Amino acid sequence: MPSIRRTAAAAVAVAALLVTATACGPEDTKAAGQDSAAEADGSSGSPKLPNGLPKSLDALKKWEQGDWKNWDKDTWARKASEFANPVIKDLWKPSRMAKAEDAPVVTTQSTEPGSSDPEPRAVTAQQIERPYHQHMAPIGKIFFDSPDGPMVCSGTVVSDPANPGKSNLVWTAGHCVHSGKSGGWMRNIVFVPSYNDSGLPADQVAASSQQNVSPYGTWWADWSQTSTQWIDGGGHSGNAASAYDFAVLHVKPENGGGKSLEETVGASVPVWFGAPQGSGVTGLDGVKAIGYPQAPPYDGAKMMNCLDRPVRLTMAPATPAMHWIGCTMTGGTSGGGWLADHNGELSLVSNSSIGSLDHTWLAGPHLGPEAKGVFDAISKKFAGQ
Repeated sequence: MPSIRRTAAAAVAVAALLVTATACGPEDTKAAGQDSAAEADGSSGSPKLPNGLPKSLDALKKWEQGDWKNWDKDTWARKASEFANPVIKDLWKPSRMAKAEDAPVVTTQSTEPGSSDPEPRAVTAQQIERPYHQHMAPIGKIFFDSPDGPMVCSGTVVSDPANPGKSNLVWTAGHCVHSGKSGGWMRNIVFVPSYNDSGLPADQVAASSQQNVSPYGTWWADWSQTSTQWIDGGGHSGNAASAYDFAVLHVKPENGGGKSLEETVGASVPVWFGAPQGSGVTGLDGVKAIGYPQAPPYDGAKMMNCLDRPVRLTMAPATPAMHWIGCTMTGGTSGGGWLADHNGELSLVSNSSIGSLDHTWLAGPHLGPEAKGVFDAISKKFAGQ
C-alpha cells in the first residue's frame, strides 16, 4: 500500500486507538493496590472487593449468572486497588471468541509541530507462519467484556525475573484492560496464547475445536498493572496518555494445573526497557510488531506482523516520544508486542497503542522508568508464586 505523506502534526491528527480504551493501574512505580497493601494481599482477613463486584459466594454466583453485565458507572471499579476478575468457567468458548470485535477508531488531537520525525511509509502486514505455537508461541489474543460487548486485543508472554522459566506475566496495552479517565476496569479478561493455531478462516473458527482455537487453554487475569497516567488521562482517542499506554497481567489457567504459562507454551520474551529511539545510527535497526488485526481488511483470525525501523512520534509536549512504524494492521492489534534483537535475544520493546485512520502506521509507547516501575511491581507481588 503506498504511503500518504503528511506532516507529523497532520498524521497525529488522525491517530486513533486500535481498540476501545481500557487500562489498569498503579502509580508510576507503585504496585496496584499498594495504597492498601492489606487489602491487596488479603492479609486483613476476607478480601475486600470494590463496589459493583461480588463480595460473597451468593453474590459471586449471581455475578457468574450475568450480574457482570451491569455497567453502572456509579459502581464501576476504576482504581488500581479495585481490580478483580472472577473466573467464569466456559464463558469464552470458540463461538463467543469469534464474535468479539475491535472498537471503532476516532480522531485525536494534533501534536506540537516539529516534535516528531517524518511519518514512516506504510508497510504491508504479512502472515506469521503456522502453526503459531511452533513459530510465535508467546503471542496470543486477549479477550475482555466492555460496556459495548466482547472485545479483542493482542498480548505477549514476557519473562519474569522473579520467577525465571515460570512466568505468568502477559504484556499488553493499558487500554486493553481499563477505559481510562472516564471509565474503569474491563471484565472477564483472558489471554489465549497461539489463538487459532492453524490459522483457519474466521468463518470456520466458531465451529473449530477448542484445541485448535486455544491450544494452551484460556488464562484468566487475576491481577493487572498499568500507569497512573493512563488511568487519569486515557481515553477513546490518542492523547498524551498514549505515551504510557502499557499494561502487565498476571494470569492463571481456567482449568487449574501446576504449570506456569511460560512452561505451558514453552517460551517467553524478556522486556527491554529503555531501548534506543529515533532514526539514525543510534536507533533500533528494526522491530517486528505482531498481533491479530480485527478490523477490515482483516478478520481477527490470523496472526500478522510488520517489520520496520521505528522513528519518533510525540503526542504532547513533555511526554516521552513513542516508537512509530509503518504498518497496515488495524484494530485488534492493540497490545501486541513489538520485538527487536537485543544482544542476540528477541526482546519486547513496545506494544501497539494507536494507529492512523487510513491504516498506514502504528505507534507504541517507549518503555522507560514508568513502564519498568509497573513491571517490577507486579513481578514483586507474585515473586516465588
